[in-house]
Amino acid sequence: MTENPQMAATQQGESALVKNSVLYKEFLAEREEILKHKWIESEKAGTDIGFEKALLDWIVKHRSSWRDKRVKETKAETQTAS
Repeated sequence: MTENPQMAATQQGESALVKNSVLYKEFLAEREEILKHKWIESEKAGTDIGFEKALLDWIVKHRSSWRDKRVKETKAETQTAS
């Protein structure tokens, strides 16, 4: 099956748009924090706790304060850029 060059270019443009979006960057930052939490908690437990357990634990224990910190950092960056 051959791919339409125009369609491939459109998909690449959409992919670049998504990767540069604020929402996607926030998703990646949050995912990184969850993976760090998974590693720390797995080390404590002496076994891999799995992503789902780490996700739920991180949301309950850390997400609110992490989001507050991110919002403050974003506001500070915006003020210094102005």
